[in-house]
Amino acid sequence: MRIGLVTGEYPPMQGGVGAYSAILARMFAEHIHGVSVFTSPSAQEHDSRIRLMTAASRWSFSTLQTVKRWARAEALDVVNLQFQTAAFGMSPFIHFLPDVLHPIPVVTTFHDLRFPYLFPKAGKLRDWIVMRLARASAGVIVTNHEDYARLTALGQVTLIPIGSNIAVHVLPVVDVRQANAKNQFLIGYFGLINHSKGLETLLHSLKQLRDDGIDASLVLIGGTAGASDPTNQPYLREIDDLITALELTPFVQRTGYIDDAYVSAWLKAVDVVALPFRDGASFRRGSLMAAIQHECAIITTQPVVPIPEFRDGDTMLLHPIDDVRALVAACKRLHNDPVLRCTLSNHIASLKNRFNWSSITTETVQFFERITEATA
Repeated sequence: MRIGLVTGEYPPMQGGVGAYSAILARMFAEHIHGVSVFTSPSAQEHDSRIRLMTAASRWSFSTLQTVKRWARAEALDVVNLQFQTAAFGMSPFIHFLPDVLHPIPVVTTFHDLRFPYLFPKAGKLRDWIVMRLARASAGVIVTNHEDYARLTALGQVTLIPIGSNIAVHVLPVVDVRQANAKNQFLIGYFGLINHSKGLETLLHSLKQLRDDGIDASLVLIGGTAGASDPTNQPYLREIDDLITALELTPFVQRTGYIDDAYVSAWLKAVDVVALPFRDGASFRRGSLMAAIQHECAIITTQPVVPIPEFRDGDTMLLHPIDDVRALVAACKRLHNDPVLRCTLSNHIASLKNRFNWSSITTETVQFFERITEATA
């Protein structure tokens, strides 16, 4: 099968969609499929099996015509659109890709269903244009239960979770252990920093823990603004100001952008990983998938829809969204109970295969085959 990926992000651009797209492209190549990627000029690819077209300086209607010429030249059987609004610069035109590429089937992977900014007071039109993309696509892949519940009535829809873009590295963690030489209770936060991640809640919780006499510190693993969402940079400055205002500067360490091996080392070195998402724990969160793959003791927010794998007190600790007191209580519980930390770590290991890249690739290819057969 000849597979094309269309994505607004691709390494070395920083962002979860780009990392997902690159790993998926390489996994397709491992499975002996022809793989082509259409993306932005900043992208690079060193795997000779993957053909990279970096022609999308902006995502205009004329860019869609370029995508069409690319898809025909590559003789693609299917095009997989990796959709996230911010990754395409909030462009409305990307929503019409299935129409432009017809009869080549487009399978859209929705990394989330958040709506693009179109113009002031666009209102319901923002929702309509995203749902139109879903209906126009020959098939839809969603990465989480929330979006699946919303789109399942369309028919050709399947739920395939994302995997971790951080592999578990078998490397010494001496560097990060030395960084925690004071033997503090070390809380880890991993991922890009934006409004939806709940970092303010975590910082206020850290302040309360220290006021209550617990020698806790926080390491922001990665902790950058990323490349796609322009609102992340000013928000990062807000976080800096909050750290200063709460007098937490000595107790918050930033790694900055680091190689995957060091991310892996930090995830293995922290006592707990706290991810207080403001929209609830979800399969869509790559940082949560990374914590699962590293068998971390995890504290996160309650999902907005039931997720059988996320069991409070068994696979992870769950607390209400934006609830500082509950997050403090969960941190204290794991600070005082190392046995529970080990139990959570052991139980979360049972979920790893659910988010294995080989399984994800197999499910994705099988869905592509189903769609191409149906559209033939």
